[in-house]
Amino acid sequence: MNETRVRLDKWLWAARFYKTRGLACDEIDKGRVSVNGQTAKPSRELRPGDRIGLRQGPVTRTLDVLALSQVRGPAPVAQALYAETPESIAARLQAAEQRRLGAEPSLAIEQGRPTKRDRRQLVDWQRWSASAADLPGPDEEPG
Repeated sequence: MNETRVRLDKWLWAARFYKTRGLACDEIDKGRVSVNGQTAKPSRELRPGDRIGLRQGPVTRTLDVLALSQVRGPAPVAQALYAETPESIAARLQAAEQRRLGAEPSLAIEQGRPTKRDRRQLVDWQRWSASAADLPGPDEEPG
């Protein structure tokens, strides 16, 4: 951990934010990672003291780089590479609380795919319903 510069994609992988460097590169290319308030490229070299903005799903994390590493180590070592800002932690906890208190999305669906019983009732209903052939024509009287 005594390197002076490390590529951004390699650091994100070593700090265990992404499972592979390829995934880290993809997220950086999509503009979901910024360094010191500027959009970055995967080859951007990090230094201790840089501030990284990282968007993971609906949550945006702000991290301060404390140390550099080019190797992916165990989680406690990876967590020592960065410090999340207090504002970022508060925003992440607030977003988690809102998700917890929010309505379950599946409850908003009133009627989904019919069950086997429902399908049988539909088939039975269609079998006994009136068809267009049973209706009287224009020159016939109803009744």
